Amino acid sequence: MTAPRSAVGTGVTAAPALRLSVLDRSRTRRGEEPARALRDTVAFAVEVERLGYHRFWVSEHHGVPGVAGSAPTVLAAAVAAATSRIRVGTGGVMLPNHQPLVVAEQFGVLEALFPGRIDMGLGRSVGFTDGVRRALGREKDAADRFPGQLAELLSWFDPAARGPGSVHARPAEGLDVPAFVLATGAGAEVAAEAGLPLVIAAARGEEAMLAAIDRYRERFRPSARAGRPYVVVSGTVAVARTEERARTLLVPEAWSSAHSRTHGEFSPLEPAEEVLARRMTPRERAAFEQALTGHLAGTPERALADLTALVGRTGADEFLLTTSTYDREELLDSYRLLAEAAGLA
Repeated sequence: MTAPRSAVGTGVTAAPALRLSVLDRSRTRRGEEPARALRDTVAFAVEVERLGYHRFWVSEHHGVPGVAGSAPTVLAAAVAAATSRIRVGTGGVMLPNHQPLVVAEQFGVLEALFPGRIDMGLGRSVGFTDGVRRALGREKDAADRFPGQLAELLSWFDPAARGPGSVHARPAEGLDVPAFVLATGAGAEVAAEAGLPLVIAAARGEEAMLAAIDRYRERFRPSARAGRPYVVVSGTVAVARTEERARTLLVPEAWSSAHSRTHGEFSPLEPAEEVLARRMTPRERAAFEQALTGHLAGTPERALADLTALVGRTGADEFLLTTSTYDREELLDSYRLLAEAAGLA
């Protein structure tokens, strides 16, 4: 069955058997300025488009040393301007951090400038730390208001709806910008109630993800934006010429995650060889080993087989790759090898 245009979007002339997309978080590297990471994101999008991937999304993080992407709609504009066919969007804008009217206006501008290529990925997370939340003027419970904020945001695109005082969200009003809900757990039910595509990762394990996807499909209410459930599974897939090298690609991100869990700070990426040579405390080692699990890594043939099996288990309509590593050339090669194996181009 073909998904509705509003759920799938355009930009690819011939769909491969496996629809693959990319989420880049503009990861910083040790000793480099954040500006380098942002420029690399734009350059990476150009290469990803050439390789035949379906979408390219950017993320929102505030006050995180290891991530330069703090303004996703601004960065998405730069990506869309540098590309010509690939769909561009956010994975996502964290709606509790913003006024829905402003978000609608931002995506309206993007869609007006790049018609038919913009996706609106929306999440419910708030700031990573108490300090960031205070700076944003938000509290932890702001995420609880996500369903209402989502409904308000979508209403700004509806010409029949009116805000207080007959306010109009221009140029968003009347435009068709596909919306996606990023979820872990309860967010899947929000997507189902709103009748929107779901983006989900196995952050709490595959069984929990599968259960959330089942709930989403069972409770899905068809809407003007999506006539049927549409599931995008997100995760890391590291690909290299050898199994060992593919697993090594996971090391920099795994250490950054472990450092976050043990020191409270998501740090810039470091070379894999230095991480592997580091003397870790037992707590750091346990967090590091845990962070290495749950990903797909291997040669192109092995990675594609494992990815195809995961898509089969989840029934996903699309897979969103979130792979990152220290060496940029190896990172691009990973995406290139997978694209070639999957026949994207």
